Amino acid sequence: MNLLDAILDARGGGAVRDLSRNFGIEEGQAVSALRQLLPALSSGLKRNVGQPEGLESLLGALKSGNHARYLEDASAIGQPETVGEGNGILGHLLGSKDVSRRVAGRAAERTGLPEGLLKKMLPVVATLAMGALSKQTTGRGGLLTRAQEAPGGNLLNSLGPLLDADGDGSVMDDLFSIARKLF
Repeated sequence: MNLLDAILDARGGGAVRDLSRNFGIEEGQAVSALRQLLPALSSGLKRNVGQPEGLESLLGALKSGNHARYLEDASAIGQPETVGEGNGILGHLLGSKDVSRRVAGRAAERTGLPEGLLKKMLPVVATLAMGALSKQTTGRGGLLTRAQEAPGGNLLNSLGPLLDADGDGSVMDDLFSIARKLF
């Protein structure tokens, strides 16, 4: 399951309903925004995991943070601390506000939603992505547990499906596609 599917499935679609309500848009528009914003976040995750100590840093964040609450708690999406934490996540994943602006601008072109709205949504979407990643990796029966228990288990390989933004089975095409568009 990739990040988009994990968010869409959270609480039977409740996370998407909360996102749409919080930003005053229809659910279909929220899904469209997620489809356009998540590939950049996924690429940032892949880039970070590929750096020295990046995987260890990500696992530490997933273990120590309570990121799953963003998918489980309907009130979390509208909280100011959610935006603050989301901006911190964006700083790690995208590196600069300029990249975040370009991501929002490109998403606006593709969704028809206002760029300003997508800029506001991006930190919240980042927290939802970390929530989905947290649930998939550290929860009961999650990838972290399975990779540690499996003989020769490799967590990096296990994370591949979650980081596959377009669900085609390859994370590399997503990384190259986003890099071409942003830089």
